Amino acid sequence: MNKSESIGNLAKALCKAQNELGGAVKNSSNPFFKSSYSSLTDVVKAIKQPFADNGLSYSQFPITSDGGGGIGVVTILMHNSGEWLESEFYLPLAKKDPQGGGSAVTYARRYALQAMAGIPTVDDDGEAAMMRGKPVDNEQQDKEDACAQMVEKHIDSLNFIRLRLSSGHDHDIAYAKEAFGEISEEDQRKLWVAPSKVSTAFFTTEERRLLKGA
Repeated sequence: MNKSESIGNLAKALCKAQNELGGAVKNSSNPFFKSSYSSLTDVVKAIKQPFADNGLSYSQFPITSDGGGGIGVVTILMHNSGEWLESEFYLPLAKKDPQGGGSAVTYARRYALQAMAGIPTVDDDGEAAMMRGKPVDNEQQDKEDACAQMVEKHIDSLNFIRLRLSSGHDHDIAYAKEAFGEISEEDQRKLWVAPSKVSTAFFTTEERRLLKGA
């Protein structure tokens, strides 16, 4: 992490902004705090007004690691006094193409911005958190077709999730769970099928167990 010579004004402003964010958490007045997982858009909405009210702003720029094996962002938190904080965050590329790079940058932007702003990540830690709402059609063929369509639609994100799960490390599993949480709830339900029930199922039994947090 890099920073300006002094961060006293920035620290005071961030403290005030985080206190306002805390109030939003308690009141559940922001869509970001009503879900188990947050999208980048939700995080930006959550911090936009508290940051503006306290003279804070931020910028994020895509960066690549040495050798090109990872991609991420540098996040700069700024105060209107001219003080600043800067930090880099990288993720390994699941797929070396524009779609894979774009997905990794989006995830990195959200993780880095949440950490920089001090926003908590809420996890209901259970299948109910990922399976809210009406069930999908129980007809076997409908399930097969719906799952296959969702796999094709979200293949880049799903490959990223599978790569993170394969490491077995807690922080990678957390990334995988949050990435799955960014998929819409309707699409999640169509993807959340047991391999013993649907031949088009993407996740193995073990991967489902890890995503459920068992």
